[in-house]
Amino acid sequence: MVRMSDLRDRDVINVNDGKRLGVISDIDLDLESGKIKAIILPGTGGFMGVIGRKNDLAISWEKIKKIGVDTILVDYPVESEGA
Repeated sequence: MVRMSDLRDRDVINVNDGKRLGVISDIDLDLESGKIKAIILPGTGGFMGVIGRKNDLAISWEKIKKIGVDTILVDYPVESEGA
């Protein structure tokens, strides 16, 4: 069983390009089964992290490849340049 406290404060890294995506701010939980459906990373930018911030990023639990001591590796599609 994985707890939110087990995931907190770990860098989330995309295995496809090595880019740091951020840290987990929340989780999407299936209330019936009690299983984590997705991890939520805060959107980027904006004034004081709020005004004009991009949408939060949800990464499904199936995309998590490895949970390490201080990092979480995920398989997330790489955006192409100019997209």
